[in-house]
Amino acid sequence: MRITERQAARAILLTPANEVLLMRVEVQNGSFWICPGGGLQADETAPRALERELTEELALEGAQIGPLLWKRCHEMTLYGRRWRQSEDYFVVPVSRFTPRMQDAAEARILREFRWWRLDELRHSTEAIVPQSLLRIILDFRESGPPREPLEVEMVTDQPGTGSGA
Repeated sequence: MRITERQAARAILLTPANEVLLMRVEVQNGSFWICPGGGLQADETAPRALERELTEELALEGAQIGPLLWKRCHEMTLYGRRWRQSEDYFVVPVSRFTPRMQDAAEARILREFRWWRLDELRHSTEAIVPQSLLRIILDFRESGPPREPLEVEMVTDQPGTGSGA
């Protein structure tokens, strides 16, 4: 099966109270929580794509995109197509707000938004992508942004590996 390559940017939306906003999506692979964001369009940088995605997915305008914290690559089969998605995760400091989905295509798979406290992430039994999200946030809170993104996670066809969004 031919693999479609896709570049994406995701936001770790973090409040001063250490809450992070996640979206629960449901696709043929199952239901799981992901960081907002999505694919880059032609000639678009990752930070610019993230600004656009935050407006489309959350109605969040003027977000200040912070440093790149982490990278992830995953392969999946979704709706009969094989995808390899490379994602850059940026921290985006925000005050808590009420997100409103603006994108009709994304709305078909979105089930809910939720602000998670870090202790809730630690004890959750729900599928959260990436699985190391809590560690990424704690490392950032303790040490600040890395000089370079610390790792690239490679995941292939596991439940909760992403929606292609």
